[in-house]
Amino acid sequence: QVQLVESGGGLVQSGGSLRLSCAASGIIFSVYAMNWYRQAPGKQRELVARISSGEFTNYVDSVKGRFTISRDNAKKMVYLQMNSLKPEDTAVYYCNADYIGTMHWGKGTQVTVSS
Repeated sequence: QVQLVESGGGLVQSGGSLRLSCAASGIIFSVYAMNWYRQAPGKQRELVARISSGEFTNYVDSVKGRFTISRDNAKKMVYLQMNSLKPEDTAVYYCNADYIGTMHWGKGTQVTVSS
């Protein structure tokens, strides 16, 4: 059974920080690219950050310089460190695992940034 379980969401003030975690099971974790997506109410789900199996990273422009994605293959974990949070970062954040088009999704964790 494939499972991706997010944690670390919550309520934080503008300018604050949160670290999201995603625990994976049921996959050969090291071969997957790992992604964080987010979806705000009334908006499309967007790719926020990606880390390849070779640990190359990419970010959407709006979070570049503020968010950092990382992975720990031994622990089968992926993280999203979010600094300098803004109200527009408020969304449900989803962990995603992608291997040659085979994708798995977590259920999401809410991040709310107050002004």
